[in-house]
Amino acid sequence: MSTRINTILKNHFSLSQAGLMKLEGYESTNYRVQCDSGAFVLKRYPDTPDTLALLEAENQILNRLDKLSGWEFPITIPNSKGLHLTREDGSIYRLLSFLEGNFLGDVGHTPALLRSLGRFLGQTDKSLLNSTEPAISAKESQWDLKNFRLNYKYLEFIPDPKDRSLVDYFFLQFDENVYPIGDQLRKSIIHNDANDWNVLTKKGLVSGIIDFGDMCHSWLINELAVALTYIMMDKKQPLEVARTVIGAYHEVVPLKVQELDVLYYLIAARLCTSVCNSAYTKTIKPESAYITMSEKPAWSLLRRLVGLSPVRVSDEFRSAAGFHESKKPKPAEQLKRRGQNLSSTLSLSYDRPIQMSRSAFQYMYDAEGNTFLDAYNNIMLAGHCHPSVVRAGQRTMAKLNTNTRYLYDELLSYSEKLLAKFPPQLNKVFLVNSGSAASDLAIRLATAFTGKNKVMALEHGYHGNTREGIAISHYKYSHKNGVGQHPLTLAAPMPKAFGSGFRDDGTAGDHFAEGSLTILAEHKNTIAAFVAEPVMGCGGQVPLAKGYLAKVYPEVRAQGGVCISDEVQVGFGRLGDHFWGYEMHDIVPDMVLLGKPMGNGHPIGAVVTTSEIAKKFEKGPEFFSSFGGNPVSCAIGEAVLNVIEAEKLQEHARVVGNHLKALLANLQGAFPEIADIRGSGLFLGVELSDTNGHPNTKLAAHIKNNLRQKFILVGTDGPHDNVLKIKPPLCFTKDDAAILTNAINAILKDP
Repeated sequence: MSTRINTILKNHFSLSQAGLMKLEGYESTNYRVQCDSGAFVLKRYPDTPDTLALLEAENQILNRLDKLSGWEFPITIPNSKGLHLTREDGSIYRLLSFLEGNFLGDVGHTPALLRSLGRFLGQTDKSLLNSTEPAISAKESQWDLKNFRLNYKYLEFIPDPKDRSLVDYFFLQFDENVYPIGDQLRKSIIHNDANDWNVLTKKGLVSGIIDFGDMCHSWLINELAVALTYIMMDKKQPLEVARTVIGAYHEVVPLKVQELDVLYYLIAARLCTSVCNSAYTKTIKPESAYITMSEKPAWSLLRRLVGLSPVRVSDEFRSAAGFHESKKPKPAEQLKRRGQNLSSTLSLSYDRPIQMSRSAFQYMYDAEGNTFLDAYNNIMLAGHCHPSVVRAGQRTMAKLNTNTRYLYDELLSYSEKLLAKFPPQLNKVFLVNSGSAASDLAIRLATAFTGKNKVMALEHGYHGNTREGIAISHYKYSHKNGVGQHPLTLAAPMPKAFGSGFRDDGTAGDHFAEGSLTILAEHKNTIAAFVAEPVMGCGGQVPLAKGYLAKVYPEVRAQGGVCISDEVQVGFGRLGDHFWGYEMHDIVPDMVLLGKPMGNGHPIGAVVTTSEIAKKFEKGPEFFSSFGGNPVSCAIGEAVLNVIEAEKLQEHARVVGNHLKALLANLQGAFPEIADIRGSGLFLGVELSDTNGHPNTKLAAHIKNNLRQKFILVGTDGPHDNVLKIKPPLCFTKDDAAILTNAINAILKDP
């Protein structure tokens, strides 16, 4: 090929004995040409009508830009016939001047350089604002951010499922926040690729730009979005860097607030476009350093970006251009509105309630623009706004939503996949709207099956907000404002090994089982059901003492009762070592209650039971739930199961949970106030005590509220509200664990 290129240079440009160096490119084959006449760039393209039209249009743009003083742009060199495009042997050749200078990626990014970049892009865009080139306007490229969705087909080539979900999240946010206003954004011809290896500098200032192959007629703000994407990479303060460029650009081409408000999503879209194309191209050119050179910093910036509130980024960008921040709702006014319309029985978390506005994975963003690390909201098991879950709901809601009196695949598919997670004897599922509804139904099933009416439940347990659920929830009925114990409810002591005086090697389990067996004996043959959480959430994140359930279950069954495992909080892999909490106790219940994380925030619950129990229930009145098992809920539930499997969230919970427990154990060695660390996976409790070993409720509240001030969310619970409960979305990372424990360490050091 080099011989052929030299022939072209000699015959058409009178350049002989040229030295050639091949350069990488996407849509053209490029060569640096060095000869006595100077340095040039020769580009070779396939000869098609579309390519010819685009190159002629690009030449017109280069001629227009050449009139700008102070900066350099490539100049097309005419051939011996005075033509700027040479067509031969099915190819188009174009010779361009070679621009000298240091690439932006090879120099330090000083404030002066950043300002010059902003001014340069502004002047370039200003000169092109009124230009029209039909071939460029008709061009459709996946590198044009207004065509961002064209890159979605490359998502599957990203090998890591968690990475795919991150990119898909930004595709989803683009659909929600950018496309709806796309027709309102200004359009112009833009360079569209002001990256580190296209922008040139001299003496610490931008001197010019090369490679107009991605030029397009697009939203004007995309010029800044692309440039900022690369300039923000590997920066300690990426927003400060962006502000400098935005401010300088705005001085030349005044920006609009609406453009600045979508810039966050456009930058994310450019990063996603980059990593999607890199993933795909690596399957074709696995050795290409040019294709993948920016992949690592792109992923790094994308992960940083999801940790930044879109509200904060928008406000920063507005401020850089001299605009006011977005209007925020005032907390006092919001509290007043809440008080006018809602009952005060609905509590608020923290001394200073938080106004939440958005969320993503393990992050929640408040209305002020702060990002909170969520170590608390276990309902969002797959992560806040997980795109697979959101899309499942959107897609199904747009197609069908009905009830179980009809046949539809979503119900059948989800039921099959859910029951596959259980042993063979647990083979019937009743789908409802919540864990509370599941508890209520389970008691109905138990009484119908056994013909008995008493329920034994554990002290400090919680099983839902229905009348039946409250009746068996010691956590609620024994509250100072509670209704008191129902005559048909039996309360067994919570089998908590810590503080009992017995070791959790089966000894504590035997001790507590003996007490429960005594209660069963006193009410022999009247027990319809025994219900217990395998790890008690409201009781203070307490794993039931080892061996306890193995002793109690047989006696309940011997008296004709059924055993119910309440997995509403701990199920679906959260515990790490086990998918269901009952598995950690080496028992199989007769019923399992599901809810909370089942729909990742969508209201769905279930009772899973045996054919025998279900058959007996069929002899009574028809069971029907208007919304239980509807197609949307089933699609969402199935999406959650798929995410757990694809992203290996159970194993992730085990690894990260063990790491977090180790970090907490290190704190315990330094602070005797940490009395106990318990739980498994990402369902952990940290019990706090004072110097006398008494429950330290005040310290627990202090840590919770001070973590809130540090933008970290945890809760407190337990009979004395002295247990920090840590149960984050399962995308919570080891880095997040370090952030959490470092913050607790700082609070305990300076209480």
